[in-house]
Amino acid sequence: MSSPERAGRGTVRSRRSAIDVAVIGTADPASRALLRALVSAAARGATTAKPGGEVGEARIGAVLAIDTEPPAIGGVQFRYADPGDPALVEALAGVHAAAYVAVSTDLGRDLATGARTRRERSLRVAQTVITAAAAAGVRHLVVVTSAQTFGAHADNPVPLEDDAALRASSDEGQVGDLMDVEQLIAVARDVHPGLTITAVRPAALVGDGVDTVLTRHFEAPRLLTLRGAEPAWQFCHVDDLGSAVAVVVAQGIAGAVSVGAEGHLTQRDLERLTGMRRVELSMAAAMGTADRLHRVGVLPAPASDLAFVAFPWAVSARTLLGRGWVPVHDNETCVGVLLDAIRGSHAVAARRLDRKDAALGAASAAVALVGTAAIMRRRRRKGSTA
Repeated sequence: MSSPERAGRGTVRSRRSAIDVAVIGTADPASRALLRALVSAAARGATTAKPGGEVGEARIGAVLAIDTEPPAIGGVQFRYADPGDPALVEALAGVHAAAYVAVSTDLGRDLATGARTRRERSLRVAQTVITAAAAAGVRHLVVVTSAQTFGAHADNPVPLEDDAALRASSDEGQVGDLMDVEQLIAVARDVHPGLTITAVRPAALVGDGVDTVLTRHFEAPRLLTLRGAEPAWQFCHVDDLGSAVAVVVAQGIAGAVSVGAEGHLTQRDLERLTGMRRVELSMAAAMGTADRLHRVGVLPAPASDLAFVAFPWAVSARTLLGRGWVPVHDNETCVGVLLDAIRGSHAVAARRLDRKDAALGAASAAVALVGTAAIMRRRRRKGSTA
């Protein structure tokens, strides 16, 4: 039996092993989900079980939010700093681990900002976060990008494993932004060997306030399908992303991990769940139309983004599942959350094109509109000759 003295020293070691974690940038739904999950993990106060039954010593201690405005989340300590300002290093003093969400969930803001400014800001903040974390002595940095960086390809295995090659197009779209962030991470691992960096790559995000190219795909009058393509739809609720990041931090998981609901949905599943009818176009027609609309400024997303509604990019989340992480939301539930979130947003007949900051958010949505218009024109022509 351990003596009281030994027990006391064990308690001290446990307190010292608590990890103080900061979330850098907290205005978006995903970052707020991270904060909630970390606060919940800290409140539980238990150590995390590792594979093989070994109990890890790391616990979540203080949870800090670093931004220019405090989040309305209880149990969080606030430190003021602009995530893109080098002074961020001061706000990270004493922090053991930090998390930063690089993937955007505010398409309206991004459209108002403009593609060039958006990319410059994305890279500047990511570089500042990495450099400041290393300079402040942070031991572990978690950067949330997206499973879209794997690319959507007809020959992708379903599901993709965590170590699959990143094959997305490095174009001017938002996925191209994340490919640049992933490159920064790869370089930083060599430049800052004392800083462990983990890339977390979620499937299509859903949740209250999430507004992305993919969520706006469902605001089109019909679901676009490309002839001969077989998509595999997978989603990730922001709360499940938050709990996944908490596991990554508590267990010190390095490298790269994917996050998503288990399994995937087929196009037929999606049509059943949404109640939406499809419009089918050839790949050539869809890509050509999307490219023309993007070049004249109607579409904010490049034609290459059509691949993400046509071809599979579902992930396995094998590493996290093996570490005890369990997603609460399945794909069907995520679709329901998505539909609730976009209710009241009308992209029918291009209504949203009237708003400067909310032009149709996906090449696929606009092409669906074009396809629907073509169908209606054919029907009118048949009616006039009847």
